[in-house]
Amino acid sequence: MNFDTLQKDMIAAMKAKDKERKETISSLVSAVKKLAIDEGKRDNIPDELVDRAILKELKTVREQVDTCPAEREDLKAQYSFRKSVIEEYAPKMLSEDEIKQILNEKFADVVATKNKGEIMKAVMAELKGKADGKVISAVVADICK
Repeated sequence: MNFDTLQKDMIAAMKAKDKERKETISSLVSAVKKLAIDEGKRDNIPDELVDRAILKELKTVREQVDTCPAEREDLKAQYSFRKSVIEEYAPKMLSEDEIKQILNEKFADVVATKNKGEIMKAVMAELKGKADGKVISAVVADICK
């Protein structure tokens, strides 16, 4: 995701007077800026950094949806809306089949050891930000059986 696109979408939401959408995109912009400042990349923010910030925000909002009390329908609806907006900007994650394919192609030597810890260590460096860690762990556990 390009940072300029994110800012333009925020401005478009402002002009459309879509308050909830603007607030959600604004929180993404803030998260990206904060991460960029923390890493010293304030001027030219790389797309990889934007994606990382978006994924972090997506994880947070998913936890909010999951932990929201059932009787708080108003909060649950708000969190669900935020989640749907953030998912629009989140990078596409690899599926289980794609992860298996990458494991068998690039990491065949490590997979042959059937040592889950070694496989995860080798694979996570390659797939970080491209696939959900829980999905990767499940695929690796399946392979190690």
